[in-house]
Amino acid sequence: MSDDNTAMKRLSGPILDPLGGRTPTKLVVFCHGVGSDGDDLIGLAPYFQKVLPDARFISPNAPFQFDAAPVGYQWFSLQDMSQEARTKGTQMAAPILNAFIDEQLAALGLTDKDLALIGFSQGTMMALHVGLRRAKACAGIVGYSGMLIDADNLANEIVSKPPVLLCHGQADEIVPFDFMPAALAALRENGVSAEGLGRPGLGHGLDDDGIKAGMFFLAECFGVNLQNMAE
Repeated sequence: MSDDNTAMKRLSGPILDPLGGRTPTKLVVFCHGVGSDGDDLIGLAPYFQKVLPDARFISPNAPFQFDAAPVGYQWFSLQDMSQEARTKGTQMAAPILNAFIDEQLAALGLTDKDLALIGFSQGTMMALHVGLRRAKACAGIVGYSGMLIDADNLANEIVSKPPVLLCHGQADEIVPFDFMPAALAALRENGVSAEGLGRPGLGHGLDDDGIKAGMFFLAECFGVNLQNMAE
């Protein structure tokens, strides 16, 4: 990935607005995986909407064209798989994602307490990196099949400590499952309330149990009374 003028990059992607034309009181931002696009994760929005009916869901395309295929986007290149390259790539993309979040919150008149981040794979790397370094804590972060980038420096860089849920397939052939317990340990060492859900037999993907766990986790983060909703 070249050092394009990242300051000029502006994100956009598909949106699902609240049920029944309600005014959005929450914002949920999806961060997709490498080689994918915003249309991928926006498919999760109707599930999360069941517990967050007053949320706006938006799933932006990552800022850079995927450099290993003619379609798709990436937050940073994976041509170099070293820890140093992943850290540099995450740091380069973080201001772009932060600017997008700020823009979306301002447009809705919301603040970070009204925000949740959901990531998959490389998107989880971005959600964790950005969410732990914003000036104010968001409501919560859900990460699927990802990893915590540059955990060794987290103690020096962490600014806010939103609750985190990580879900990971135990048969993941792309991002090994071992990255989840390592991330949980680093998060907890730095005072973050972090939960993990391993999914036996699941590869690099999501399943119903992981989606449901994410739904109920964010409902709790936002203080949603699901019993009242059912009534």
